[in-house]
Amino acid sequence: MDSTYPTITIDLVLDRLTTKEVLRAVLHAILFHRLFGTIKPKTIEVLDVTMPGVKDPKAEELVNEKVDAFWKGIEGGTSKSGQIFVTFSERKAKKTWGFPMGEEDVVWEQWVINAEVRQPRSELDRQTADANLSASLTKTLETILTHTSSEQGRAAVPLITKPDGISPFPFKINVKVAGIDLG
Repeated sequence: MDSTYPTITIDLVLDRLTTKEVLRAVLHAILFHRLFGTIKPKTIEVLDVTMPGVKDPKAEELVNEKVDAFWKGIEGGTSKSGQIFVTFSERKAKKTWGFPMGEEDVVWEQWVINAEVRQPRSELDRQTADANLSASLTKTLETILTHTSSEQGRAAVPLITKPDGISPFPFKINVKVAGIDLG
């Protein structure tokens, strides 16, 4: 895969009780800042951090499906860490020997969420983990805002030629746990 596009990495250490909630919030925040169609905003409160989200049935279903796939991979395996990839691309004419041969998706940006699930051993550990995760969520939101408003973040976005639905660009969310692609 060509890596000339920006790749933004987010590292999270999660608690079992808040894993799904946190991952949903982070995915929604990324989508909120990268879907350029008509979206309805919503807010998501997680660990005293307010994050933006997308109020769209298809986007919410996709996010829930991928978070559930991550959770099942973590619960069903020995690895307690995995990755969620959010990839944005554009449709371009595919040419072979100078002749048009259909269309292909060309990636223009990828987000990588590295997530590790840990179980606190005591109430003090839980409070410390929650405080650390809250700080990580704030940092994650800052990373998203900094990248999407930066010159590099704005330059990565292709020309929007037709406003289709919530996004003029195809996007995918993939999950990997223990090196196994869970879709």
